[in-house]
Amino acid sequence: MDRNDVAHLLVRCLENEGVEVVFGLPGEEILPVIEAIERSSIRFVTTRDERGAAFMADTYGALTGRPGVCLATLGPGAINLLLGVANAQLDSHPLVAITAQAPLPRISKESHQTVDLVSLFRPVTKWGDMITVAEAVPEMVRKAFKQAATERPGATFLVLPEDVAEREVALTARPLPVNVPVDPSPAPGQVERAARILESAEDPIVLAGPGVARDRASEALVRFAERLRIPVATTFLGKGVFPDDHPLALGAIGFMVKDHANFGFDRADVVVAVGYDLVEYAPARWNPDGDKRVIHVHREVAEVDASYVLSVGVVGNIAASLDAIAAATHRSEAVREPPPARRQRDEELAAAAADDAFPLHPQRIVADVRAAMGRDDVVLVDTGAAKMWMARLYPTYAPNTCLISNGLATMAFALPGAIAARRVHPDRRICAVVGDGAFLMSAAELETAVRERARITVLVWVDGGYGLIGWKQDLHAGRTEAVSFGNPDLVGFAESFGARGHEIGSAEELLPTLRACLDGDGVSVIACPVDYTENARLIRRLGGPTDHL
Repeated sequence: MDRNDVAHLLVRCLENEGVEVVFGLPGEEILPVIEAIERSSIRFVTTRDERGAAFMADTYGALTGRPGVCLATLGPGAINLLLGVANAQLDSHPLVAITAQAPLPRISKESHQTVDLVSLFRPVTKWGDMITVAEAVPEMVRKAFKQAATERPGATFLVLPEDVAEREVALTARPLPVNVPVDPSPAPGQVERAARILESAEDPIVLAGPGVARDRASEALVRFAERLRIPVATTFLGKGVFPDDHPLALGAIGFMVKDHANFGFDRADVVVAVGYDLVEYAPARWNPDGDKRVIHVHREVAEVDASYVLSVGVVGNIAASLDAIAAATHRSEAVREPPPARRQRDEELAAAAADDAFPLHPQRIVADVRAAMGRDDVVLVDTGAAKMWMARLYPTYAPNTCLISNGLATMAFALPGAIAARRVHPDRRICAVVGDGAFLMSAAELETAVRERARITVLVWVDGGYGLIGWKQDLHAGRTEAVSFGNPDLVGFAESFGARGHEIGSAEELLPTLRACLDGDGVSVIACPVDYTENARLIRRLGGPTDHL
C-alpha cells in the first residue's frame, strides 16, 4: 500500500499527469521523492549532472509537447538545473523542475546548503513556488503542468522542503483531473482584415516559427502557402515546419547580416508571421525600417516591439486561422522571381558533396549528415560554429527533426538531449552534432547514454577552439584571442565509457562512418576535423553573422 506522505502524493500526481520518466540526480533531501518514484510506474533516469537532467527534460518536452520533468536536491543540485530550465523557458519547451529544500525552520536563516530557490527560479520560469502545505500538493502540481504546457509553453518549478516531504496527508488527498485548454477559433473580423491585406499585397512572404510545430499546424501552413502562392522562410527553431524541398521554401533565416535581402524581406511589403516567437530573431533584423505590414498568426497575442507593429493579429488555433485566411483571400496566382536564399543553399550543398578537402569544410559535413539521415530522423545541433552551418544549410523536412537552442542559445544541450530523443523516438536515427568545446562540457553523459542503452551518434566537429567566438573576433579585430584549447584522444575517451569511437582521416570516410554508426547499436562518437577558414569566405559573401548569435 502506498504511504500517505507528501512525497508519495506528489508522485501520484505526476503519474496522473502522464509522466513516464523523470531525469535527475539523487540527494539526501530528495530521497523521499526518489523512493516514491521507485514504487511508482515512473522510470527514474540517473544522470551525471543536473544540467544534463534539465536538458533531457527540455528535449523531451520539445519532442512530445508534454512537460519533461527533472529532479534535483537542494542548493548546488538545484542551481545546476537552472541552465536547462532557462533554456526550456526561452525556447518555449514545456518543463517542470522539482527540487528539494532545507526543512522549513532552516530557510529563514543562514543555513547549510540553503539558498532562496523560489527567488532564484522565478526569473527564468513561467510559474513556481514552494510547497509548504501538504494539502496544496494536488493543486500545485496541476498548476505547474498546466502552466508549463499552455501557450506559450515554458518552464515551471516546485520546491519541496525535506520536512514537508515526509508529512502525512489525508487518505482522501487525490490528484486533480487533468484538463487541456482548447484554443479559440480565430475571430472572423480579424480573418477578413488579414485576407484584404493579402489581396492588396504585391510581394508577401511568410515567416514561420516554432509555434507552428507546437500547434501541429505544418500541413495547414503548406496548404496556406500553396493556395496563396506565398514563399515561406522559417526561424532556426522553426526548421522543418515547412519542408525545405517544397518549391515555395526559402530555408531558415537568422544567420547572416544580409539574410533579410537574400530571403526577400527587403522587398516584401507584407509579412505573415506564423507561430513566430520574437526571442530568437528580432523583428528589427527583417523589418529594419518598420515599414512592413505585419499579419500576426499565433495562439497568443503579439509581443510589443517597435519593429513588430501589427496591421492585424489573428489569435487562435494556428491551423484553423491559416485555413480561414486562405479561404477568405482571393489572390492572383502570379509569383515574382523567388529570392536567392534557397538557390544559394542548394548550390552550396551540391558543391560540398564533391569537396574532398581535409580537414573537412563545414559544408561537406552538413551535406554528409543530411545524406546519412532520413527525413524523420532527429539531429540535435549544439551552439557554436557548427550551429551556424547546420542551421543555415541543413535541409529539414518535418517539425522537430532539427533541434537547435536559439532562445538562450546555450552550449552542451545536444548530447544529453539526444538521450531523451532516443527515448521519445526509439525507431529513428538520433544524431547529436557538437563542437569539441560543447562536447567536453557535457561528455559525462556518455556514461548515461551507455547505461541507458541509448542508440545515439555524437558527431564532434574538432577544431581545438571555441569556433564561433573566434569567428566573431576575426571579423571585428582580425585576430583571435583566448579561444584555443587542447583535446584528449576523443576515440580513447569515448571507448573508456563503453562507447565506440571513430576518428575521420579523410573526407570520403565521413559518410560511410556516419551511416554505420547511425544504423548500428549502442553509442558512437565520431571525431571529425573541421576547417573553419570557410567562415571568412561566407562573411565576404553574405555580410557576416548577426550580432545576437
